[in-house]
Amino acid sequence: MPISPTFPGVYIDELPSAVRTIIGVPTSVAAFIGTAPRGATDRPVHITGWADYEAEFGGLDKTSDMSHAVYQFYLNGGSEAEIVRIVRDHNTEDEDKQNPAPKKAVKAKVELKNKAGDAKVTLHAASEGQWAKDNLRVRVDYDTFVKPAEGGTRTTYNLTIRDKTTGITERYLNVNVDPTDPDGLVKVLASSRLVSTVEGDIAGQTVLPNEHVPEGKLDEQKKPIGPAVGADPFLDDTKGSAALEKAWYTEAVEGADGDAPGVDNYLGGKTGERDKKGLYQLLKADIVNIICLPGDLGQVGKPIGIVPEAAAYALKHRSMLLLDPPTSWGTVEQAATGARAGLPVTGDLAKNAAVYFPRVNLADPSQKNAIRDFPPCGVMAGIWARTDVQRGVWKAPAGTDASLNGVTSLAVTMTDPENGRLNPLGVNCLRQLPVFGHVAWGARTTKGADLAADQWKYLPVRRLALFLEESLYRGTQWVVFEPNDEPLWASIRLNVGAFMNNLFRQGAFQGRTPQEAYKVTCDSTNNPQNTIDQGIVNIQVGFAPLKPAEFVIIHIQQLAGQIQV
Repeated sequence: MPISPTFPGVYIDELPSAVRTIIGVPTSVAAFIGTAPRGATDRPVHITGWADYEAEFGGLDKTSDMSHAVYQFYLNGGSEAEIVRIVRDHNTEDEDKQNPAPKKAVKAKVELKNKAGDAKVTLHAASEGQWAKDNLRVRVDYDTFVKPAEGGTRTTYNLTIRDKTTGITERYLNVNVDPTDPDGLVKVLASSRLVSTVEGDIAGQTVLPNEHVPEGKLDEQKKPIGPAVGADPFLDDTKGSAALEKAWYTEAVEGADGDAPGVDNYLGGKTGERDKKGLYQLLKADIVNIICLPGDLGQVGKPIGIVPEAAAYALKHRSMLLLDPPTSWGTVEQAATGARAGLPVTGDLAKNAAVYFPRVNLADPSQKNAIRDFPPCGVMAGIWARTDVQRGVWKAPAGTDASLNGVTSLAVTMTDPENGRLNPLGVNCLRQLPVFGHVAWGARTTKGADLAADQWKYLPVRRLALFLEESLYRGTQWVVFEPNDEPLWASIRLNVGAFMNNLFRQGAFQGRTPQEAYKVTCDSTNNPQNTIDQGIVNIQVGFAPLKPAEFVIIHIQQLAGQIQV
């Protein structure tokens, strides 16, 4: 703050620094969009390892292409990922006319009954699916800290919720029947991972079950609700407690996986982007660099599907879309014919997408390690992430270092001439090389066909540009509303120049000197008075990208020998 000197002496004034460090954003956060037997469906779930996926989405599942793609992502060096689970939560107009109509996914529910046996409170499972109906269990007991007075009304109880598959157990002690109490049912369950919502009459005694159930009595579902041997699924450290003689338990009902979701479910319906549903759940994530669509909907042969929408999203939000080859590409000839006919992403969308051929064969741990074929998007997303960490985003994710971990064979084994048919069409090939094994052998975007002659032909060039754009976008937010004059321009040149120079020293650009590698312009030449009057400050950043040595040509010449003249 300004100093107002009033007495003779020394004053200390701390001035703001002109240095505002720009930090590079992550480059390999992958988003996987698909189906899973369990897990959140209303938000992307950020994970940092395969164990996180297993805990939230149930691990590998033979019906879930997404689960295998995520597994292969981490097998090949992936680190961070956003998982978007899609279920059939609504039908399109055409599908509504079907008879019978497609079945929607349903959340299981657990009913808590009062003394009269009526269902008064319903707990809904955290997510849709059969998983909760099969595995969710609830117990109520009265071994509480607050005991009712003689002849008085009980006001507290203990609630235990367990997932039998994962072993996750949530125990809530001294839950108060008063919904306004800090320990009321709705408030204590707000942090639950197994239950999402509570509905019904939660006030007063109605939330409590009958405390005086005769031992061995059966409910309407013919299941023991007393302390009969083997009836209580919570026989663990609380076994033998006298309070459990009055405890009761119940199971979840009505949960269902529903039919496979359609394109409309993947896009969130007509209001998907506005309501952040389906693909547009990614709007809730901080940053996504790679988008994968494991399964049929992510294939290049699905032009009327999610691919164009996902490509448009990737372009708008500075991400890359990884496409899978369709199952109809069984040979190099079929792949060349399909690619020559045109990929489903064209124009500007094509520069933010890439496709790899052929499909890969891996052991499936969910099928006793039987070998089966998979789309390569999960493997390649992991290789992109691994290359970024080891060499930087400016290094092409291809070559002898880009080994396909876990891959036992390729669906199509190619020769060099066959590779030469697909590479000029913008299709990246996966090859089996002697000594090096299975490797990625292509680094082009879907805009990389030779005939296109586009500046975004190569993956490392495009991904480096996206990295620069996102980093500078986030790192210059402080500029907004600053006085638009030379002091601001000088500070911008200093901070952006420092960021670019750091990348130059890491080898991200061409050139022997910073002047040859990049430039930052922000002065009166690109900020005339008219622009200033409009409240605009222009920052021009140029860079000389490194392009991969895609073709290595060795010239051999025979010499005639040294002749003395």
